[in-house]
Amino acid sequence: MAPRPLGYATVAVLRALAEGAPYGLDIMDRTGLPSGTVYPTLMRLEKRGFVGGRWEDAGVARREGRPRRRYYRLTGSGEEALREALRRFGALAAEELPTSVRPEEA
Repeated sequence: MAPRPLGYATVAVLRALAEGAPYGLDIMDRTGLPSGTVYPTLMRLEKRGFVGGRWEDAGVARREGRPRRRYYRLTGSGEEALREALRRFGALAAEELPTSVRPEEA
């Protein structure tokens, strides 16, 4: 059975990573997605091999007076998954909308 296509939130997380957002809070800021979406998505992406993650040194976080961050990066397969998803969503966005749901023109 083929894997299910990536959903919008997952693609948004991958895109934020591709654009340089290195950790969860930064991804939340870039995407507008809540933590209850971002962190489970990152865990699933890591299990699928689309994202690699590493914990920062505890001393850095302690010196800055904050919790440790987990830094993420796209893997090669994550980059390919993002390219394919953007092609798919791009094709969807390019389709002609029915008149009843078209945005009103100013």
